Amino acid sequence: MDTFFAGDYDVIVVGAGHAGCEAALASARMNKKTLMLTINLDSIAMMPCNPSIGGTGKGHLVREIDALGGEMGLNIDKTFIQSKMLNIAKGPAVHSLRAQADKSRYHIEMKKVIENTPLLDVKQAEVHKLIVEDNAVKGVITAIGSIYHAKAVVLATGTYLGGKIFIGSAVFSSGPNGLAPSLQLTDNLQSLDIPMRRFKTGTPARVNSRTLNYDKMQREDGDKKIVPFSFLNDNLDKEQVPCWLTYTNAKTHEIITDNFHRSALFSGEIEGTGPRYCPSIEDKINRFHDKDRHQLFIEPEGLETNEMYVQGMSTSMPEDVQINFMKTIPGLEDVEIMRPAYAIEYDCIDPTQLKLSLEFKNIDSLFSAGQFNGSSGYEEAAAQGLIAGINAVLKIDEKDPLILDRSEAYIGVLIDDLVTKGTEEPYRMMTSRSEYRLILRQDNADLRLTEKSYKLGLASQDRFDRVSRKIVLMEKELDRMKSTLIKAKAINGYLESIGSSPLRDSITVANILKRPEIFYDQIADFDPTRPSLREDIWKQCEISIKYEGYISKQLKQVEKFKSLENKKIRDIDFNLVEGLRLEARQKLNEIKPTSIGQASRISGVSPADISVLLVYLDYKRRSKNEA
Repeated sequence: MDTFFAGDYDVIVVGAGHAGCEAALASARMNKKTLMLTINLDSIAMMPCNPSIGGTGKGHLVREIDALGGEMGLNIDKTFIQSKMLNIAKGPAVHSLRAQADKSRYHIEMKKVIENTPLLDVKQAEVHKLIVEDNAVKGVITAIGSIYHAKAVVLATGTYLGGKIFIGSAVFSSGPNGLAPSLQLTDNLQSLDIPMRRFKTGTPARVNSRTLNYDKMQREDGDKKIVPFSFLNDNLDKEQVPCWLTYTNAKTHEIITDNFHRSALFSGEIEGTGPRYCPSIEDKINRFHDKDRHQLFIEPEGLETNEMYVQGMSTSMPEDVQINFMKTIPGLEDVEIMRPAYAIEYDCIDPTQLKLSLEFKNIDSLFSAGQFNGSSGYEEAAAQGLIAGINAVLKIDEKDPLILDRSEAYIGVLIDDLVTKGTEEPYRMMTSRSEYRLILRQDNADLRLTEKSYKLGLASQDRFDRVSRKIVLMEKELDRMKSTLIKAKAINGYLESIGSSPLRDSITVANILKRPEIFYDQIADFDPTRPSLREDIWKQCEISIKYEGYISKQLKQVEKFKSLENKKIRDIDFNLVEGLRLEARQKLNEIKPTSIGQASRISGVSPADISVLLVYLDYKRRSKNEA
């Protein structure tokens, strides 16, 4: 094959999914000449699976991406067709925003941003090889022989590497949504001593909205008051479209059970490991055979299409079986499938090969993000892409990488889980994975992360000033609430009307808000000195007051956590540390933790091993001081 030199760049991003978009935008916005390569320009920010952004745990990631200067939150705010805050009956730590997207518009708007970003070129090309010299990446070579040089490369290949589709006994090479797969790059990566593994995911069928009977399904509307994903947007107001709720039944389960042998999942065709938290419908029925029914959401894919997404029914069953069992579901009796459900198997890496910066340990300046790292989901991919893009730039500039720890962001939890613990299945973010979720709420992501973004040059002066003003207003209002008294005789009538105990004496606004049944916006008439504040500001104040004790306790836990994170580990051959168990030595040498805190989270490293390490580090420190 003939080759030719096609260009010089600072950063090359391989892939244009949600990880690739955030990586490329971050790099270009940090003033680096950037190239994003994709097999198909129509795949930019494509949503091959569910037509939504956010959800439990995932909404936190999108808010953090936005606070760090990423694009996902802004883009879904432009293109959503329904918005809903989940888990509002629970505490604020688990509130999560979720928005249905117009898939086509989401792609178009993101492509528009990318095409109009200075210093960012985007080209349609398949990367076949990395150029690696002296264990450092130097560029890429495409399928048609184009050679691009770069100072850093970010791999964000999604589910395209070795992509294989399964629909019953039909098995064929393909990327997601019928796009071409990448069939050469895996061999090149393996030749560079990057071990690969096979994971699997799946997506439900798309059905024709004109063939559904909505009278037999439950209508699910969005929230009347829309909460934006981006902190730059105060209010959003648009007409929303409904989703629809229905359920499987005994007849559905019977058809699926009778055809287990025709599922690629159970026939042995699929080798890759699938996501535990998003199983196929046949896997659900096999594992939870005592359940009478399973919930399904019928979700529109956009305003200009009849395609509807059957959330909760991914499958690798043959199309005829899919048609038969769908027609047993209320509202789907006359259903027409426009795109059959399928499972897709693909190549990815064990993320323990990476540093916390998402740079490969053994190949300098090569970074990795998204489903290629073993995660699942658009939001998890975008979060990693943003961090990989930032750190590729910081690497070029010979600056310390941006490492968010577990007490700073859900993004920190995501990356630490992948890199330190590894994953044996596609990793999904959930609020339960965070030890400090009360202080890592989605509503305060701007307060936690905007300053970091501003210092990187990603957050604008306007965004930084906006957050600075918000902090000042919050502090001022909290001080006022703790010093302003409400007279008992003024509020007792209201308290009795809602079943709350009356007061004997005057009480501060802060103390009355500590009652679980009392809320800031309900007591305005009894608080005459209250200023006019945006809802996001007074809600932050309300949460700070109501959960003050819990937050204080969690902050003390963070201090203890930080003390271990601050005990750095540098250039240690763990084989030389006497007292470490063999398994611990192997795991520590493999992961190469940068701190005692990270070492303590490695599977196979016990508290006793950590004690040995602490003693060893203290010995090394004293020996150095004495020298």
